[in-house]
Amino acid sequence: MPTRVALVHDWLTGMRGGEKCLEAACAHWPDAKLFALLHQPGSVSEAIERLKPRTSLLNELPGWPRYYRYLLPLMPWAARWPIPASTEVLLSFSHCVAKAARPPRGVPHICYCFSPMRYAWHMEASYFRGGWKARAVGIVLKRLRDWDRRTASRVTHFVAISETIRQRIRECYGRDSAVIYPPVDTDFYTPADVPREDFYLVVSALAPYKRFDLAVDACRRLGKRLVVIGTGQDAVKLRASAGPTTTFLGWQPDTVIRDQFRRCAAVLFPAEEDFGIVPVEAQACGAPVIAYGKGGATETICGLGEPNPTGLFFAEQTADALVDAIERFEKHRAAFDPADARKNAEPFNKDRYERELFGYVERVLNRNLTSAPRGG
Repeated sequence: MPTRVALVHDWLTGMRGGEKCLEAACAHWPDAKLFALLHQPGSVSEAIERLKPRTSLLNELPGWPRYYRYLLPLMPWAARWPIPASTEVLLSFSHCVAKAARPPRGVPHICYCFSPMRYAWHMEASYFRGGWKARAVGIVLKRLRDWDRRTASRVTHFVAISETIRQRIRECYGRDSAVIYPPVDTDFYTPADVPREDFYLVVSALAPYKRFDLAVDACRRLGKRLVVIGTGQDAVKLRASAGPTTTFLGWQPDTVIRDQFRRCAAVLFPAEEDFGIVPVEAQACGAPVIAYGKGGATETICGLGEPNPTGLFFAEQTADALVDAIERFEKHRAAFDPADARKNAEPFNKDRYERELFGYVERVLNRNLTSAPRGG
């Protein structure tokens, strides 16, 4: 394996799914050089912090953790990291601009792609919903798309986190990719001998495209208990629209999240997600998942009507459709066996991710694929 590895991530402000993917690479290559646009010290794991991430000029802006998402128009300009000439392989973890890192001449650049820039390509309406804001950002987003497509040429090999993202990479960049699913800590997220209770659960950053307004609305209309774990831009609006049966816990440690997975009736997942680690963590704890039937969730949940179902899907991203799905779930609740959910989650474990990703990097180098046609 190479000893001179450069790792690039968009920004480091917390330990979410993308950072857990990066963490494994940092532990595997402890002498790697790590680059990011922004780094909030202490916000990520020791394995990542130990590499002392090198940042961009945006990191010098005072108070940037409060407003860094609004720096999006400046991020392409800032994504100019000095990758050392001695680098043997560049591995970027990208949902925004990390894939624009420029490798030294002749050095393979493998991009582990969480998604092409979703706010510029597939989910513009979810982030900028109508009015003056949507009109004002239209020109900026057009330029971002052009830049994003153009800088895809700096990547020699794309790896997608799901078949959903493989299709997006093909649509946006005209490139094929390999698929390696992200890691899920199935050793930590495990079932427990506790009874299921009569409440529903959502766990995530409360971003607009996650559509947790549908979960809040549906549970209010049905009078069902809902527990919300997470913080984000939509937190205030969701609290304002919630009924008395909804409880907001803010962000919680993994032990609390695991406990909620073990006890809830089901997890609600109304987002069209790139992969969606929460449904897999929930299933690892034996919980069924009620999910919107598009995106990565369709690759990780066995729907009602399939052998050994682990959840069910609703076809439209509306509160009415989610209300109907919850009612269907309650009619067929006995069909969901926690052992089936656990079994379905186990193949997404961390060891599988590391074996597939590090094996892919090794094959790229050993076969000298930098001169071969680009793609997976």
